[in-house]
Amino acid sequence: MALIRDARPEDAGAIAAIWNPIIRDTPITFYPLERPADEVAAMIRDRQAAGHGFFVADSGDGVGGGVAGGVIGFSSYSQFRGGPGYARSMEHTIHLTDAARGRGVGRALMTYLHDHARRAGARLMIGAITASNAGSIAFHKRLGYAEWGRIPAAGWKFGRYHDLILLGLDLAPES
Repeated sequence: MALIRDARPEDAGAIAAIWNPIIRDTPITFYPLERPADEVAAMIRDRQAAGHGFFVADSGDGVGGGVAGGVIGFSSYSQFRGGPGYARSMEHTIHLTDAARGRGVGRALMTYLHDHARRAGARLMIGAITASNAGSIAFHKRLGYAEWGRIPAAGWKFGRYHDLILLGLDLAPES
């Protein structure tokens, strides 16, 4: 099993190597431009400085399923929307290498992310997922997420509109 740890700015190249093919080749994210390593490094620093999390799954073997440095996945969260009224509502992202899928790495990253967010005082965790991404929707539902909303034609990529599904999890401790 991979080690889950806080991301470091020097992980930015490996994170970008996972993220950029997803940005470039799929509608999983509506973000249109590949993220250079320096932008990812700044994102790591900024989110951690704000008390939010940015984590990696590290295979420990220096290979990473084809990604240099052993990084086989990453997860991160930040405030869902701006302003103090949303200070306890977070939105996350998670991406893995193909080799890491189906091995429990995603579940481990999300468990770590949820625990971090709870300790930081977050109440809600939200995933904004492209409606055609059935694998991610099923993954989130297995983790206890429920559909909280659907926005038709929210994203534009590859010459067509894509629906967005908001899946959420209440992080409050169960009583």
